[in-house]
Amino acid sequence: MPIHPTAIVDKSCEISNDASIGPYCIIGPHTKIGSETILDSHINVQGWTSIGARCRFFSHCSVGTDPQDLKYKGERTYLEIGDDNIFREFVSLNRGTEEGGGTTVIGKNNFFMAYSHIAHDSIVGNHIIMANAATLAGHVTVEDHATVGAFSAVHQFCRVGTHAFIGGFSVVTRDALPFIKTVGDRNQAKIYGINTLGLQRKNFPVQTIKELKLAYRICFRSGLNTADALVRAKETEWTAPEVGILLEFMEQSERGFIR
Repeated sequence: MPIHPTAIVDKSCEISNDASIGPYCIIGPHTKIGSETILDSHINVQGWTSIGARCRFFSHCSVGTDPQDLKYKGERTYLEIGDDNIFREFVSLNRGTEEGGGTTVIGKNNFFMAYSHIAHDSIVGNHIIMANAATLAGHVTVEDHATVGAFSAVHQFCRVGTHAFIGGFSVVTRDALPFIKTVGDRNQAKIYGINTLGLQRKNFPVQTIKELKLAYRICFRSGLNTADALVRAKETEWTAPEVGILLEFMEQSERGFIR
C-alpha cells in the first residue's frame, strides 16, 4: 500500500493494500478505501466514509466532511461511494444527516468535474456526469445516466430522472424529467424536447426515440392539462418501456416537474 510519507492516516482506517495515498492527504478515522483507488494529493477524507474500488480523486477533494446543515449536531452519519468513480479537483462530498436518513450515497462509474458538490443525504446513481461547479442541495436524487451541466444547481428534495440532460447555468427547483433536456436560470428552467442526440450516442433504438417524442408531444405540446395528458398517453400503445418510465416519473413527482 503506497502511502506518501507526508500523508496523515488515522490508525483506525481500513485501506486496501493496493490503494494509493498521495502527498499531504489527510485520512480521518473510521474510513474505508477500496482496491486500486488513488488519492492524488491534498485530499481530505473524514467521517464514516466508505470508498469503493478503482476510484480516482484529483487534488484538493473534500470527502465525507460534516453536512452543511444547521440541524447537524455531530451525530454519526455516513458517505458511501461505489466503484470506478472519478472526482476532479476540489469536488466536495458531504455525509448525511440523521433526519435525512443518515447516508449520502454515490453509485458507480460516475464522473464529477472540478468544484462539483454533493450535499447531505443525496442519492446519486450510476454513469452520471456532473460538469464543473454543478451543485446538488440536500436530499437530491439523481437517477442513472443523467447529466448535470456546468454551474447548474438542483434544489433540495428534487429528483433528476434517468438520462435527463440539464443544461449549463440552470436552476432546477422542481423535478427534471427523464430523457428530456431541461435548461434555464433564475427559476425559469424549461424543457426543450427529448434528448435525442444523447440517446443516439447511447445507442437507443430509433423506435424508442420516436415513441418518446410522441409521448412528449402528448404530454407537453397537446394543450392538455397534466392529468388529461397522462390519461391520453396511457391509452396509447407503446412498445418502448422508456415511455412508461417517463409517465411514472410524472405521476410520482412530489415537488412537481419542470415543463
